[in-house]
Order: sequence, then structure tokens, then C-alpha cells
Amino acid sequence: MTLEPDIAEGVSREVRRTGLTMKEVVNQALRTGLGIGGKPPRPRPFRVEPHSFGFRPGIDLDRLNQLVDELEVSELARKSDR
Repeated sequence: MTLEPDIAEGVSREVRRTGLTMKEVVNQALRTGLGIGGKPPRPRPFRVEPHSFGFRPGIDLDRLNQLVDELEVSELARKSDR
């Protein structure tokens, strides 16, 4: 069997991405395309793991970007005064 150049490139990319062999990638694609592979496995649910940032009470986390902007303006003003 001879693959068209665009298909061969796609297979090569998938081999590199997944670490599967070329045979496994082609067979998987054919099973999926022909509808004989059954349902694809369900991915594991994405979970967010919360963690503490260690900010003290009273720090408004929603205004941190404003603080960064103000610090940048102060730094630019300091540099232009030189």
C-alpha cells in the first residue's frame, strides 16, 4: 500500500506525538474511520487541584494586575528621570 504524501506526513506526526508504531497508528486510524473500533476511550476527567498562595487576608487578588501596572509606570518614570 502506498500512502499519499499528506497522509504519510500525518501518520509520521502521530507516531512522533504518541510514541506508537506506524502500524499501530495506521490500524487505529482505519478502525476509527471504518467505525469498527468501538467507542474511543473516555479521557480522564480534568481536575483542578487548589492550593494556597500564601497571601495575607485583605489582599485583593483581583487587583494584582493594577498593582503590576502601577509598578511598571513607576519604574518607567524612574528610568526616564536619569
